[in-house]
Amino acid sequence: MKITRQQLASMIDHSLLRPNATLEELKRVCQEAVEYKFKAVCINPIFVADAVSLLKGKDVLVCSVVGFPFGTHSSEIKAKETTEVIERGAREVDMVIWVGALKEKKDRDVVKDIRAVVDAARGCPVKVILETCYLTEEEKVRGCRLVMEAGAAFVKTSTGFASEGATVEDVKLMRRTVGKDFGVKAAGGIRTLDNALKMIEAGANRLGTSGSVAIIRRFDELKLNPS
Repeated sequence: MKITRQQLASMIDHSLLRPNATLEELKRVCQEAVEYKFKAVCINPIFVADAVSLLKGKDVLVCSVVGFPFGTHSSEIKAKETTEVIERGAREVDMVIWVGALKEKKDRDVVKDIRAVVDAARGCPVKVILETCYLTEEEKVRGCRLVMEAGAAFVKTSTGFASEGATVEDVKLMRRTVGKDFGVKAAGGIRTLDNALKMIEAGANRLGTSGSVAIIRRFDELKLNPS
């Protein structure tokens, strides 16, 4: 597919979500995000204040995860966590849906859970992780619709910590469900340029990956429509 280097980079949330991540690694990730002009860094709440300081004056957003990685925190805790990261300077929030409630068809509980985070985010975009590997096709579709109803900005495939990450088929299904104007983020297992481009072609307009630098370097090696 035809895409420029900067178009690709601007779709990437450069991620550092490992539990053993260090401040030195955060510094590297933030430097890389600035150098390669990624859209955002996606990090755990404990690092938000440091990332905001490191990226001050730079055109890179700080995105924090909440209710991560299982989505099994109470709605009140998810909301409180969201309030905290927003106050510390995060400008996007990726939350994990209450997977069990979705599977049990407790749709009102799912919507309430998401809305608690949306409200606490104070207008900042919220991306809702479905963790698609645990869901049937019907549950994925219903999950997407509930995310839209709750006022979030994106549906997202995966945390990267479950048994499987993003698939082209799931991204296509999510895009068909939410329509052309809603956000779709593919994440989990996206480590190559080929995989990244397939996700975008399938309908993703944001990618979450820790392999961001390797993806852009491969793009440069192949000199694909250089910007």
